[in-house]
Amino acid sequence: MSEIKKVVLAYSGGLDTSVIIPWLKENYDNCEVIAVAGNVGQADELEGLEEKALKTGASKLYVLDLTDDYVDNYIIPTMKAGAVYEEYLLGTSHARPCIAKGLVEVAMKEHADAIVHGCTGKGNDQVRFELAIKHFAPNMKIIAPWREWDIKSREEEIDYAEAHNVPLRIDRQTNYSKDKNLWHLSHEGLDLEDPGNEPQYEKPGFLEMGVSPIQAPDEPTYITLEFEKGVPVALDGEKMSAKNIILKLNELGGANGIGLLDIVENRLVGMKCRGVYETPGGAILYKAHSVLESVCLDKMTSHEKQRLAITFAELVYNGQWFTPLREALSAFVDKTQERVTGKVRLKLYKGNMINAGVWSPYSLYSEQIATFGESDYDQTDARGFINLYGLPIKVQAMVDGADHE
Repeated sequence: MSEIKKVVLAYSGGLDTSVIIPWLKENYDNCEVIAVAGNVGQADELEGLEEKALKTGASKLYVLDLTDDYVDNYIIPTMKAGAVYEEYLLGTSHARPCIAKGLVEVAMKEHADAIVHGCTGKGNDQVRFELAIKHFAPNMKIIAPWREWDIKSREEEIDYAEAHNVPLRIDRQTNYSKDKNLWHLSHEGLDLEDPGNEPQYEKPGFLEMGVSPIQAPDEPTYITLEFEKGVPVALDGEKMSAKNIILKLNELGGANGIGLLDIVENRLVGMKCRGVYETPGGAILYKAHSVLESVCLDKMTSHEKQRLAITFAELVYNGQWFTPLREALSAFVDKTQERVTGKVRLKLYKGNMINAGVWSPYSLYSEQIATFGESDYDQTDARGFINLYGLPIKVQAMVDGADHE
């Protein structure tokens, strides 16, 4: 431990990372602690963070603005892939490699001896952080206090914090484990640990990015999203960055009760865990992108892309962003998106996203061919196709029939 003179800590100002600073001082020979907050859209949580970090024992605080990098290089590639992990839109998962990259950059700049994170030994985030750190700094020492200290629960953490005069923003009654960024907000713990308990969607203060569908307006909201090569470029006719589109969709979706998810998911480490997620803008973006792909992609490409989306999602969820396979899948996805250009209109109403129109210059949908009225399609062609397509079935039946004689 005496070799550890300076560490870089992934710092959020939450319970875990606030307690870690004095713990590091006590257990690593009063080492210098440099706190690093990766801003991935949790803006309100960054207020007063420097004062708190310094007061708790850190020598300095870096606040890295990672929002554009997060959106352009992690969120959008994942969305284009249609990657969904057990209905979960991967809000915590793809933020971690982005933050970890920033941590390594600061650690190198500061010549730190180790990188520290506050992830528990039960969760997925420890893997996501550490695999990304290994990619950029394979020889960097990693310290994970939850795998070393004697603290066994969040209640004991609060006890430790109070004993060390660490200021907290929570109390024992509102001690949900949360993760917030510009894409989503997750809730875990307390009453949610029992899958039999309904989330308190209507309770004031529970939801932070929107309202319950019950509390949403009685009138629908129409939106029109425009994409170029699978990337969102305009909302309601106004050109804007993908980041600003997501932020605006968060407002519109949240107001209409869009994007709530309550699931028991399979963690990487093997256990099942119950989580409640708010992803209003992300849910809208995934929906609109899927609608546009339905007219722009041919059948075989679409179906193969759906199969690979499961693999892509597992890679993201399991912390394997910086791997050759993820990069190869992204290259495949980019190829599929070359003609995913056009507009999608959706009607948002009390938690629902209802298709209200799709247009694309590359649409493969032909009304002239698909119509139930008179068309250029020669229906007699089907006879020969069915005979050939069904030949193996016919031969099998003939053989089976002969066996029974």
